Amino acid sequence: MTVSAERILRDPSSVDTPQLIVSEEILHRNIAEMAAFAKSINVQLRPHIKTHKSIEIARLQMAAGAVGITCAKVGEAEVMVNEGDIDDVLLAYPIVGAKKYERIVKLMEKARIAVAVDSATAIEMIAQAMTRHERVIDIYLEINTGQNRSGVMWGDEAVRFAQDIDRHPNLRLAGIMTHEGHVAAFDPDEISKQAIAAGEKMVQTAEMIRSHSINLPTVSVGSTPAARMTPTVAGVTEMRPGTYVFNDSSLFRFGDQWGVEDCAARFVATVVSRAAADRCVLDAGSKTLALDPNAGHKGYGYIVGHPDVIIDRLSEEHGACVLPEGEEGFEIGDTVEVIPNHICPTINLMDRMAVVRDGEVVDYWQVAARGRVQ
Repeated sequence: MTVSAERILRDPSSVDTPQLIVSEEILHRNIAEMAAFAKSINVQLRPHIKTHKSIEIARLQMAAGAVGITCAKVGEAEVMVNEGDIDDVLLAYPIVGAKKYERIVKLMEKARIAVAVDSATAIEMIAQAMTRHERVIDIYLEINTGQNRSGVMWGDEAVRFAQDIDRHPNLRLAGIMTHEGHVAAFDPDEISKQAIAAGEKMVQTAEMIRSHSINLPTVSVGSTPAARMTPTVAGVTEMRPGTYVFNDSSLFRFGDQWGVEDCAARFVATVVSRAAADRCVLDAGSKTLALDPNAGHKGYGYIVGHPDVIIDRLSEEHGACVLPEGEEGFEIGDTVEVIPNHICPTINLMDRMAVVRDGEVVDYWQVAARGRVQ
């Protein structure tokens, strides 16, 4: 079976549905291509594991050349360090709380841990915790380059925070980081301009910080839609894409850059109801596909081989589809492959994924860090 825009599982009766399946061929290709791109522009790759939450996939990324991984939560890092033996982790999230700092100190016995901050309060809290434990921890200062979520403003405000971090003997300013996720909201012909602008803000901010005699080795950016753009700005040293390992249907809005053949993760779902000629129900609802909207394709997922069928409504276990007149393949008991809109929260709903090679299930991998939100 050739991997193409067709279904990746040859015999859908070999799994019980709904079942998350991952094409080993597409997964390996996606990992290799991003690693090769990072190497070609001399930028370090530190992928975000929030997408897959899998020890096996994190190890594949490390073997392909990643310098370490990115996590959001301490719980994710605990799985990757304690169970996956990953020894270099960035927590790219504002970590706040004494219990979390205690857990981080334990992780530092096994791995290099860096923590993102964006507030004076967090800086003081982390510094006090590290002082108590006689530790020095690497800090990434999070920068707002336009997403307006977390992060201090690029430029002068960032310089003041960098100076504050630099004053603490138990904190080492290892880098600045941004998540330029806001660029994905722009039209495809505008995204490159916005991504480059985010990278330029980061490099300018880094130069301003260094002008105050502060060592700043890392300038880190992270967003799959912008992954081939922002890191090309001279002075960016690290990239943190996540979604690229699987990809999803939200990326289809960017045209030929991503297609069905780039999407490694799908759900096999069964038609369980056909109560009307123009409507059927799949056994994949919001507890399978999640509820994220999608600007790249109407509805709550893309049905492979049936682009005109729309998953119009989701309840917990029902995926209600609108069928065009004459659409074939949606009788009771028929199966389809569905590419989710947003793969990251979808994966977090699953206990395991079936690995497919040459059209056959060859293994099952645990979603080891699912639910690790603390």
